[in-house]
Amino acid sequence: MAAKASEGAEASFIEHLLELRTRILRSAIAVLVLFVGLFPFRNTLYRLLARPLTAVLPQNGAMIATNLPATFIAPLKLALATAVAVAIPYILYQAWAFVAPGLYQRERRLVTPLLVSSTLLFYLGMAFAYFLIFPLAFGFFAHAAPTGVRVMTDINHYLNFVLTLFFAFGLAFEVPVAIVLLVLMGVLRPETLSGKRRYVILGAFVLAAIITPPDAFSQTVLALAMWALFEAGLFVAYRIRPQSSSVELTEPTPPPTPTPVIPPPREITPQSRPRRRPRRRRRTRKPPPPGGEP
Repeated sequence: MAAKASEGAEASFIEHLLELRTRILRSAIAVLVLFVGLFPFRNTLYRLLARPLTAVLPQNGAMIATNLPATFIAPLKLALATAVAVAIPYILYQAWAFVAPGLYQRERRLVTPLLVSSTLLFYLGMAFAYFLIFPLAFGFFAHAAPTGVRVMTDINHYLNFVLTLFFAFGLAFEVPVAIVLLVLMGVLRPETLSGKRRYVILGAFVLAAIITPPDAFSQTVLALAMWALFEAGLFVAYRIRPQSSSVELTEPTPPPTPTPVIPPPREITPQSRPRRRPRRRRRTRKPPPPGGEP
């Protein structure tokens, strides 16, 4: 019996590995198809990506390529990164399809809105970085150059810088989803998160300093955005938390044990003192005189 159980567990593990391989292959094929479709437009994509910088460069500023292959590799990397970004909904769907058989019905109902909201928030974070952060940051850097210094940015360095910021802001915008998920699972309570607000703010600045390029502007903006998103997630968590988590569960206290009532001592008076019964004398029988009866 033990051998059959071991064989069944091994067969189930192999089936899960085959299922995982199938999901990964489907995701890779989707990315490859999108990459092939975007490859002819790689230079157009790079011009769109470089527009926030080229719009604020001074008259003698330009983008350069420090080595010859960079003119081909940088647009190629951008096309691949764009294909992955566009395929994120399908990749998340494949991940959900892999773990769905092991979820309860209630958890399955929660997965779909969480996946949709997390995807939209990731795209919203990328749009926030492109339309708001890039113009402000690049405008500041371009006009902060000393006199006589020509601003010339390498296209590979610029691409790495921009992709890092895209990933950082997209990940930061997932904070509300993470908070809501933790509250719904019962791991954390909104009151606990609210009490740890100061540590969350400190952690936002530390995390922003780690995942962003080494400039104070982007780090500060990202930390402030994470703080604002934390407050938004906390606001939503207070309203969708489970009913059981909003009420603190306490063990019922047993009713108090009644204390026995001790009557006060009575005052003893001569009238109330009980009379003692006189002891009865024990009559002893005299022994008969010697010599018989008198």
